Amino acid sequence: MPRTAASPSAPPRSFVWTRRIVLSFLTAFALLPVYVMLSSSLKPLQDVSGTFRWIPSGLTIRPYIDIWHTVPLARYFLNSLIVAGAATVLSVVIAVFAAYAVSRYRFRGKRVFTVTVLSTQMFPGILFLLPLFLIFVNVGNSTGIALYGSRGGLILTYLTFSLPFSIWMLIGYFDSIPRDLDEAAMVDGCGALGALFRVVVPAAVPGIVAVAVYAFMTAWGEVLFASVMTNDTTRTLSVGLKGYATQNDVYWNQVMAASLVVSVPVVAGFLLLQRYLVAGLTAGAVK
Repeated sequence: MPRTAASPSAPPRSFVWTRRIVLSFLTAFALLPVYVMLSSSLKPLQDVSGTFRWIPSGLTIRPYIDIWHTVPLARYFLNSLIVAGAATVLSVVIAVFAAYAVSRYRFRGKRVFTVTVLSTQMFPGILFLLPLFLIFVNVGNSTGIALYGSRGGLILTYLTFSLPFSIWMLIGYFDSIPRDLDEAAMVDGCGALGALFRVVVPAAVPGIVAVAVYAFMTAWGEVLFASVMTNDTTRTLSVGLKGYATQNDVYWNQVMAASLVVSVPVVAGFLLLQRYLVAGLTAGAVK
């Protein structure tokens, strides 16, 4: 009988059980807060305010109905969608053009530009709070363009955070795409923009999706600048959730319900785009 190749040795049983125990512990550690939020959001306020019980004595969906009336959650939700969506689209569009130029062309100051873009990530966000506030106020006083307290001003603010990292990440992804594809497209009659949109962008979809997810999550959950740069009309979800806490009481069940509702768009988007996100981050990290 022919001799078969030896199969690779299986890992020791101790290693298998250790891995299972560690993974089970990490899974429970990650899901435990979610269970506490979910169970608290389905309890009456008096049950949440009292001694915590792992198994609720009674369940109600009333908190999920009241969250829309206690504070104008729908308006905050719309503001967050507009601001985060606009910031994401602008970050992706600008980053695509900037990263393509840096990746494919040689120009004076290219290295300085790349280092400067990346170095902006070293500074904490709070360092830019007062300068941006003064700029927006002075622009509004001199030109009449209302940036402070407006959605447009908040979108520009979030661009200062997401755009530098988006450019740097797409530069690494575009560098991984062979330039022969650009040259082949130009031989077929495409110009630089034609090669970008017909060849490079389709090949860079995972990286672009990773940039879009990063920009959206940065804008969706930001609190510091949203609490300073907005007013009652333009307030976003991250700041509006504070409305469930009054001087007399805190509606903990509604806070938990609203937090879960707010998390749905981000979680759903991440799950739908997970494979693109992993591929994009891996390619960006190679550079």
